[in-house]
Amino acid sequence: MSDADRPSDVAAEGSEDRAPPRPLRTGEGRNPGDPTPREMLARFIRVNHAGEYGAARIYAGQLAVLGHTDKRELLEHMAEQERVHLETFAAMIADRGVRPTVLQPLWHVAGFALGAATALMGSRAAMACTVAVETVIDEHYRRQAEQLGEDEAPLRTTIERFRAEEVEHRDIGLAHEAELAPGYRLLSGAIKAGSRAAIWLSERF
Repeated sequence: MSDADRPSDVAAEGSEDRAPPRPLRTGEGRNPGDPTPREMLARFIRVNHAGEYGAARIYAGQLAVLGHTDKRELLEHMAEQERVHLETFAAMIADRGVRPTVLQPLWHVAGFALGAATALMGSRAAMACTVAVETVIDEHYRRQAEQLGEDEAPLRTTIERFRAEEVEHRDIGLAHEAELAPGYRLLSGAIKAGSRAAIWLSERF
């Protein structure tokens, strides 16, 4: 796929019809059954910690397979940024008394397996995995940032900074021929669906 085709494809990812995010609301502004602002913030931190943990495990799996190739330095760069993200949200988990997801043992295994499996398919498939995951994380972080008010400005700034780095990872994957991976659209669609399911589950459990 040419560079000319790429922007429209990426734009299409973010232009799907979606309900606008609901802002964090308190008191009479909340609808019955809505999570309280405290519960919503706990969900944000829990799912972000889980997501960054899963991302770190994906890169660990890819490095286990491709660490001896010319992709090692690139993967280590992205893995190091994910490590910082993970440590940041781990500190928030402790500081705010948020319960981590009970599914972390599953993400420990599943993340590594996804990274290793796509790497075994070749470096392009590994990059396709990165593009798919980071596309979902980009939209996830964007929606979170839109819901945070000025009382959570530091958290919003952190999320926006991490989001920019996740977009960098997506763009790296595209630059390294992710779209030329065998069965790219099928592989990408499956990984995106799995990533969205993992987000939903980690927010709640």
